[in-house]
Amino acid sequence: MPTKYPLALRILHWTMAVIILGMIWAGWTMVSLDDRVPAKFALFYPWHKSFGMLILILVLVRLATRLRASTPPLPEGLAAWEARTAKIGHTALYVLMVLVPCMGYAMSSSFTQSDGVFFFGVNLPELLPKNDARFAVFQALHRYLAYTLLSLVVLHVAGALKHRFLDKDRANDVLSRMT
Repeated sequence: MPTKYPLALRILHWTMAVIILGMIWAGWTMVSLDDRVPAKFALFYPWHKSFGMLILILVLVRLATRLRASTPPLPEGLAAWEARTAKIGHTALYVLMVLVPCMGYAMSSSFTQSDGVFFFGVNLPELLPKNDARFAVFQALHRYLAYTLLSLVVLHVAGALKHRFLDKDRANDVLSRMT
């Protein structure tokens, strides 16, 4: 039975963690900028869209890899509620890592004044009809789901640090499985 996640999953985990945190910072920054600031639409929006699509691709690769890989079980010393919470939390993280970029794509695709959905300079097909009322729904969903994702990331990190530094049973250190 493995004691660590496979290297591919560890690399994907930490790469995605950095990108997701960067995306949240970029999202906050770009929406707070005045529309007259050239970087808002020339820099922040295209890069935010590109990295959002990259997250979607990476999470799909990660899910496919995880389905085929042998992963370590949760430590036996965890309380039943901790094990259940971990499973629910991980499932929610994966769902949100798919939904948040999908809602971002839906926003860009449906907004009547959108210049498209970019993926590092390549315009992706816009599969949704232009409709500003739907855009408003997708925009709200993208925002609330992104904040939910951020909240779960904070809980995920707090849980890992709690098991690393506060648990008396050192076998509960789940962080060592991902490093």
